[in-house]
Amino acid sequence: MTDKKNPLTSYLVSPLALVISGVLSPVAFADDASIEIIEVHGQAQNKHLSLGSSESLLTDLGVDFSAAGGMANLPVLNGLMGDRVAVLVDGAQITAACANQMNPPLSYISANQISSYKVVAGISPVSAGGDNIAGVIAVNSISPQYSESKQLGWHSGYVSAQYNTLDNGKKVGAGMRIASDVFSFNYQGAFSDANSYEDGNGDLVLDTLYRAQNHSLSAAMRDDKQQLVVKLSHQKIPYQGFANQYMDMTDNTSYGAVAQYKRAFTNSELEAQLNWHSVKHEMGFFSAEKTGKMPMKTDAEDISTQLKWQLALDNNSQLLLAQEYHYMNIDDWWPAVEGSMMMGPNDYNNINNGRRQRIALLAEYESQLNTRWWLNAGVRFENVITNTDDVQAYNAGMAAMSAMAMAMPSDAMAAKEFNGQNKKQTDNLVDANVLINYQLSNNDELQIGLARKNRAPNLYERYSWGVGNMATTMIGWYGDGNGYIGDPELDPETAHTFSATYTKSAKNDDWRVSANAWYTDVSDYIDADVVRNLNTTDVESSDRNALQLTNVDAKLYGVKIDLLASIYESKQLGDFQLKANVTNTRGTRDDTNQSLYQIKPLQTQLGLHQKIGKFENALTWEWVDNKTRVDHNRFENQTDSYHLVNLSTKASWDALTVSLEVTNLLDEYYQLPLGGVSVARYRQDNANGFEQIAGQGRSVNVALSYAF
Repeated sequence: MTDKKNPLTSYLVSPLALVISGVLSPVAFADDASIEIIEVHGQAQNKHLSLGSSESLLTDLGVDFSAAGGMANLPVLNGLMGDRVAVLVDGAQITAACANQMNPPLSYISANQISSYKVVAGISPVSAGGDNIAGVIAVNSISPQYSESKQLGWHSGYVSAQYNTLDNGKKVGAGMRIASDVFSFNYQGAFSDANSYEDGNGDLVLDTLYRAQNHSLSAAMRDDKQQLVVKLSHQKIPYQGFANQYMDMTDNTSYGAVAQYKRAFTNSELEAQLNWHSVKHEMGFFSAEKTGKMPMKTDAEDISTQLKWQLALDNNSQLLLAQEYHYMNIDDWWPAVEGSMMMGPNDYNNINNGRRQRIALLAEYESQLNTRWWLNAGVRFENVITNTDDVQAYNAGMAAMSAMAMAMPSDAMAAKEFNGQNKKQTDNLVDANVLINYQLSNNDELQIGLARKNRAPNLYERYSWGVGNMATTMIGWYGDGNGYIGDPELDPETAHTFSATYTKSAKNDDWRVSANAWYTDVSDYIDADVVRNLNTTDVESSDRNALQLTNVDAKLYGVKIDLLASIYESKQLGDFQLKANVTNTRGTRDDTNQSLYQIKPLQTQLGLHQKIGKFENALTWEWVDNKTRVDHNRFENQTDSYHLVNLSTKASWDALTVSLEVTNLLDEYYQLPLGGVSVARYRQDNANGFEQIAGQGRSVNVALSYAF
């Protein structure tokens, strides 16, 4: 692909080049508007000014988020949520080890620790990652820096802090590095603490408080041909509220290790990586904002390896061959509650020694065919095996008879039926992609992509066997208040996606506009059908369903239009840029034509950005349309349209960066279209049923970062 220099600080790179450079480069890639893989824009970022969740970084790339905890919102790409998106942290896929996905991969790294990040949505190269149908998000904290001295000594450090008025949120981060010309040692840490926030009406949005800390220590050594890096990580979250779940997180303690080795040869490069991650996770209740008594525990471990061999075939072409292995083991049990007839006398085994093994082989070819044509094509074969051991309900005797007497589903009988099944499942998946870029002229580009992608069901989708009201409502990361029942016979999801993007830029690069259209057809999409109503009252607004996970066919499609323009330049007033985008996504089931769950409605963004001297100022406006297309099986709420205005300023000196922003400047009340329902509010007052979670009101946020 022809390289383009752009005075607007944005540039175009090939998808594969982005994937490869993301591992090596300390520069953060940020998309000004679109997240389409074929066209990816970049912009330098202050590495350590952002603190807390990485959501603040990835939102700028167009990633949406399904509301969860303050550190655990689930990413949404092109209308697809959760682990339909492959999330890599330092090149490794970490599995969410929780029936509610309270500890998704992005929760294990703080924004200040991230040195580079990228999003490849829809049509991603097979080398970017497998076992997904929506795309890949990769965040990287490993970026060794060396000095010119042969003696090991001080290299650099930083301290950062942030305060948010809305939730009394306090965040701090720190890092230090010592290095020589051969060795580099780096520590980075972060701490976050926040109360529950208020909405635009000044009302408390219950159970949105949290506290978290993340630490990492890495060591690297190199010579002129090779480099070895070892990173150790630790996370501790003592509590985190989940307003749209029946439970909260009462502990999440994890440890991880990554070893990366790279060696360059004359016409090739070898990369090898080993990853290990262990987590102990607990759910329960810790706050008066949501009370109860029921413990749930999960122990899980991820082990994975990667081996990549990249060969230069000639000056314009290269071939990548790779092998990957990923093994995940999980135990999920709910300890008996002393004195409870319903939750005892046995522990409830939700997933007993669950295993999920993936083995992948892939080949990818990339070539600059001539000055106008660029090609990337790849094939990935993946074998996925899942299995689990026998389970048990709280009570195998009296509870079963009591349930039968009341004509209620029996967990004891469901456990017996589950244990009698063949639980081992084997899936063979084939991914393939073709990406083509055609340079029509120096100022016109046409980019076309076609991909087949697959995702095998996760362990909770296959092996959540409980059928009782309480058991089912403990399962599900959708935040909808419903209950879910798994199915060992679920088939993998297979998505065929077509995407086309046309980009036009001015001859002097003063403006650029791009239009993208994409269409995804999903076979065996994992959705949910109604089994029965869970409402035990006469209040219709309290209706929730028990849902059986099942395979259906579905389609998703959308359009994105992005504009970036330099509109004014002067010595007195500085440089002004206009950034604008419009995004619209639709998704429906083929059998009923019902809308898929959590599809964000039409949204537009408009921003005026000024840079003058050491200052960067921005005024942004976002408008989101009414959400009227909803999933009736899940009682998904409709939401009204809303608009948000944000104002920010940032000043940078040699060592100090200070920022001030006011989010939701007009203190608008709005409900989150992807927020789910407030179970916490319903538990305190069910008069209004399951209301949609409200977004944050006005907040004044102050942040600073000092490098030394």
